[in-house]
Amino acid sequence: MKQSSSFLFIPFLSIFFLACNNENSKKESIEVNTDSNVTTDSVAVKDWRVSNAISCTKEMLPGDSVLYMNGGAKEFQPTIFNDVKPGSTIPKGMVFIPGGEFSMGAPNPVGIKDGGKAAMEDCRPIHRVKLDPFYMDEHEVTNAEFAAFVKSTKYVTVAEQAPTREEFPDAMPDMLVAGSVVFSPPSQPVNLDNFLQWWSYVKHANWRQPLGEGSSIKGKENNPVVHIAWEDAVAYAKWAGKRLPTEAEWEFAARGGLTGNMYAWGNQFKPNGKYMGNTFQGTFPSNDSKADGFAGIAPVKQFQPNGFGLYDMAGNVWEWCEDWFTEDYYTNLKSQGVAKNPKGPAKSHDPSEPGVPKKVHRGGSFLCTDQYCTRYMMGTRGKGDWRTGTNHVGFRCVKDLK
Repeated sequence: MKQSSSFLFIPFLSIFFLACNNENSKKESIEVNTDSNVTTDSVAVKDWRVSNAISCTKEMLPGDSVLYMNGGAKEFQPTIFNDVKPGSTIPKGMVFIPGGEFSMGAPNPVGIKDGGKAAMEDCRPIHRVKLDPFYMDEHEVTNAEFAAFVKSTKYVTVAEQAPTREEFPDAMPDMLVAGSVVFSPPSQPVNLDNFLQWWSYVKHANWRQPLGEGSSIKGKENNPVVHIAWEDAVAYAKWAGKRLPTEAEWEFAARGGLTGNMYAWGNQFKPNGKYMGNTFQGTFPSNDSKADGFAGIAPVKQFQPNGFGLYDMAGNVWEWCEDWFTEDYYTNLKSQGVAKNPKGPAKSHDPSEPGVPKKVHRGGSFLCTDQYCTRYMMGTRGKGDWRTGTNHVGFRCVKDLK
């Protein structure tokens, strides 16, 4: 892939930097056991054909409810789940996702408490999608799991390979060194109009050395693996007998059986004052107060799972999806009526960087905050150069039912 930039750092930072209900429905849907005594290792799904768990307006403050509905949430229609049971044996470490027909996308979050300042136009219009059932990894792929893949295959990630002159014809010779992009917070508050103030291309940073040469994943075996380019994630998935989720599959699973909620767990960012995911607190980007218990990446399964038993569907690390990114893709899907198993556009186009092919990211990361980026909200989207990883991008896999 040729790059025309005269500065290697810029294309490597072309990762995804973003400009950052029906309450009384009688349609068939899902009820999830939300008993607080259920262990975090599994969430019991009672039956695939009972009343809807939560409407998109419950639990919200009155002001937020009005803003949320006027911002587009009134377009959400009830989720209709497939009448299907999981296979006799669910693959180890995965959960069953029944699939079905649902409303995909996100309302305009501007003005909503914890909603942030970006309108996120690429998340609209709300549109209907129908999906087949599938299995999904209960958490992001960990360092230990990726290490097993590398040991078995001798695979070398993109970040471990030196960029070539062919890829970056105008780069300075000293920049053609293997490495990756690392969050490097400034020592004091800064204006948020220039992300280069908190990101650095660090030589020899990769999945084994997430902060650069001399760093290590020792003792962090259960952290999500990072510095993974899209093709690295695809290679792991193939080895594991799985694949990457489509963007539609990822969102359906992340919603956990709920229709149109703002977050994977409901409509309040901190229900009863409790943090539900690993995000950024304090003054972004200079001071993470780690009020949620973590500064930087957290090990997997530290927060309550969603209704399907999936962990970290909001925050911690971004997750690669199969789809190419285009800003207007949802408009095209809307015109189809109900899109069946959509797999994304044929090619990528991002108006902000038209020459950089990008794949979709989902879920947000430990750096998400209402001060800058709130794409931990359900239905919102990220994007990233398909051959670039960072220390807050990972992935999880899915598997088709046989």
